[in-house]
Order: sequence, then structure tokens, then C-alpha cells
Amino acid sequence: MDIEIPPMVERILSRLDRIDTGPAEAFHQAGLPEDFLDRLRDGRLPVPRGQRLVRLAEALGTSVSYLVGLDPDTQPPTELLEEDQASLGLLAGDEEALLRAYRRLDVPGRAALLHVLLRMAGPEPETATGGTRKRRGG
Repeated sequence: MDIEIPPMVERILSRLDRIDTGPAEAFHQAGLPEDFLDRLRDGRLPVPRGQRLVRLAEALGTSVSYLVGLDPDTQPPTELLEEDQASLGLLAGDEEALLRAYRRLDVPGRAALLHVLLRMAGPEPETATGGTRKRRGG
């Protein structure tokens, strides 16, 4: 039984090999736990965002875009550079659990889930000004 290695883990391992640096040193530089790679591989840790992701890319001598699987010369999506709200304590427990599950999905899975959720949630509630609130990303 083959265990699928997440693409980001493969890219991190490739960079560590290329720059001839040990994981402990690189993760320490990025402010990540020493067992970051194992936890990411096992799905026990979400892909870092915000400054952690930027520091990881810097420690590995590469770009954020490369780490997340985009063309290294393209600008990464803004949402990846924003700090994770859960790490700031802004989400309720159920919201945090949903967000963690959502982040484990691939892009087509995320799109399908968003479609289902928006249909289940129904129309946007009207605001005090009489209009509907604009959906974010929709």
C-alpha cells in the first residue's frame, strides 16, 4: 500500500536537498516546529499561511508560489499571504474544524464544496440598506 506524499512535502524535501540544509535548521529559521514535515505529511498540520509560509519559502531559498505548486514566477493568491484567523483565535471551534477540513481538499473539491454550501445556505440576507451582501469569492 503506497502512501501518497502531499505535493508541498515533496517540494520542501526537494528544496532541502538542493540547498543541502537539514529540516530542523530550515524549520527553526521559519519559526515552525521541528516535526513540521511529519505533521504536514500526516495531515495533522495545515499548510502554513501568512508570515509562516513566507518565512518557510525564505528559509528554503524559494518562492511562496513554488511551495504551493504554482509557477515560481507568478504572484501567490492573496489569501495564502493573509494570517490564518484560527491562529489568531477569531474562529469558533466548529468553524475552525470546518476550515481545517476545507484546507485538506484539492482545488476541485473546494470548488464543489463551496457550490454545495452556497446552495444549502440559500440567498444572502438583506442588509439594513435593503440590498444583499456581496458574497466573498462568489
